Amino acid sequence: MTGEQQEVLMAEQPFTDDEYAFLRQIRFGELPPAVRPEDRVALTETDPGRDRPEESEDPVRWNVQG
Repeated sequence: MTGEQQEVLMAEQPFTDDEYAFLRQIRFGELPPAVRPEDRVALTETDPGRDRPEESEDPVRWNVQG
């Protein structure tokens, strides 16, 4: 085999953390600055979850089986 016919097979090596960071920067751009702790607010739920029907309603009506 001549030098032109020979192929050097290289195993793919995983990216390093720095390379992944570079690729993220290229794809998504710069991240906005983090929110400072004094600017954060507490989460306030305004409406209770509605995963169950009201007790006054007919439970058979809610028993949907497909």
